[in-house]
Amino acid sequence: MRHFRLSIAVTIVLMALAGWWGFEHKGLSGLLQALWITAVLGVLEVSLSFDNAVVNASVLKTWNEFWRKLFLTVGILVAVFGMRLLFPLVIVSAATGLGLLDVWHMAINTPREYSRHLTERHAEVAAFGGAFLLLVFLNFLFDEEKELHWLGWIEEKVGKYGTEGLSVLLTLSMVFFAMSLMPEERKLSVLIAGVVGVLVYIGVQWLSGLLESEEHDPTVGAMVSQGSIGGFLYLEVLDASFSFDGVIGAFAITNDVVIIMLGLAIGAMFVRSMTVFLVYKGTLQEFVYLEHGAHYAIGILAVIMFASVQYHIPEWFTGLSGLAFILVSLWSSIRYRRRMEAEEARTDTETA
Repeated sequence: MRHFRLSIAVTIVLMALAGWWGFEHKGLSGLLQALWITAVLGVLEVSLSFDNAVVNASVLKTWNEFWRKLFLTVGILVAVFGMRLLFPLVIVSAATGLGLLDVWHMAINTPREYSRHLTERHAEVAAFGGAFLLLVFLNFLFDEEKELHWLGWIEEKVGKYGTEGLSVLLTLSMVFFAMSLMPEERKLSVLIAGVVGVLVYIGVQWLSGLLESEEHDPTVGAMVSQGSIGGFLYLEVLDASFSFDGVIGAFAITNDVVIIMLGLAIGAMFVRSMTVFLVYKGTLQEFVYLEHGAHYAIGILAVIMFASVQYHIPEWFTGLSGLAFILVSLWSSIRYRRRMEAEEARTDTETA
């Protein structure tokens, strides 16, 4: 429970702010409505990002305390204020040519117009996020060093013959597919966004590899082998790819940008707390297929994001599809653990 204390404290503060904001605008009814919508948005964010927490934990489990704390402090500020507030403002600013302050006033005073501009750029953001997330999934799937294979020999064969080059090839193919769904005047911008997503992933991976190659230096090597700026950037970009889906989904519930930011911030805090819980409780070691389920959830989310450049995909479907993979992988992990315990018991009996 101690891992969730900060999240609970922040939730109380943010819910109080949401209630005050609603009361200032619409009185008691506005207060109750603001509290309800903020709570719903928090749950929405957690449901869409639980697989993000699992993947974060799979990376953080090998990091030292310095990099863990940096990600869980500075990283949460970037996640809450950068990705949930500033990033959408930057997108609308780039789309309209207005300054960030003007866009903020638009979000506060004319939220419908702000929402419209943000939604109009959904295709480009989806192409970027879809490309990045698909590479995360494919490079996990094609990792021949994995000792456990959730899908048995099928996954083992795919891991044996898949390469990073194939990951990039398949991802670029999906980018071109998404581009083909767009009208002529939007094709180039969607293509550029998807290619940038690929370049950002490759760049972050390159930076991580460059730092880890310095292991001949005992000081630097010890630091980067247990965490690095490359890994930090990787997790922040991963969070950005997840977060925008939640931001867009939030506008289907309310146009109030302040309530959206507060609700999603609550969700982001609990995602961080779940990450910490998974790391320190050793949950990934206990439930061995949980990481697999999270990556498959990322893969389906990437496909959904590519499809969403043209087709509306309900937020409930996006959230439930990821949750389904998590639950099935959890069930598979429990069965695997029971099978291992039974084999150990049989071995001990035969030995005795």
